Amino acid sequence: MSNPNLEVLTPHNSQLIIIDQQPQMAFGVQSIDRQVLKNNVVGLAKAAKVFNIPTTITTVESQSFSGYTYPELLDVFPDHKVLERTSMNSWDDQKVRDALAANGRKKVVVAGLWTEVCNTTFALCAMLEGNYEIYMVADASGGTSKDAHDFAMQRMVQAGVVPVTWQQVMLEWQRDWARRETYDAVMAIAKEHSGAYGMGVDYAYTMVHKAAQRTSVPHEILAAVPAK
Repeated sequence: MSNPNLEVLTPHNSQLIIIDQQPQMAFGVQSIDRQVLKNNVVGLAKAAKVFNIPTTITTVESQSFSGYTYPELLDVFPDHKVLERTSMNSWDDQKVRDALAANGRKKVVVAGLWTEVCNTTFALCAMLEGNYEIYMVADASGGTSKDAHDFAMQRMVQAGVVPVTWQQVMLEWQRDWARRETYDAVMAIAKEHSGAYGMGVDYAYTMVHKAAQRTSVPHEILAAVPAK
């Protein structure tokens, strides 16, 4: 009997759902630095766009409580409709179910807030009732404490959810650096969102390969002048 979890993620077998990446939800996150969380979610979204991954954005109680999805995230998908809900569990909203079904892919990559509530309930129900395979992006999700996040991840893993990280997902989609059609875009995301690795890419490009600096305009460098 084949194990679908042994299949790597590809641009053709997976879809992405972004759940409740909203300011009020982020205010409650204590399991990860919130700026890092935002950086990771936006990086993942940009990767999904590069690889044409079908992406669903859903929110809860935007105007009454949670606020609007991060503008940096919405700008990645300017033509996407945002699916508003009242339920903490995205699976309870028919629009969300219909969107996932329309994408026609059983591997669902999830990045949401909070891990222990909205992510867990969606994951368990989507697996049980929708027969989906869930890939939970641990560093693009957050909980109200480290314990809340960690134990929710453990509960989901015990139920069959696959834990992943955002950069892992992006590089799994890329798979081979010989795929030049997405190479430059992936490198651009890495340089902007991948921290020290991105800094290393900038360094290698400019110092080793003598590429131009990654600035919008060139900057003049004045040579050292020893003081008298």
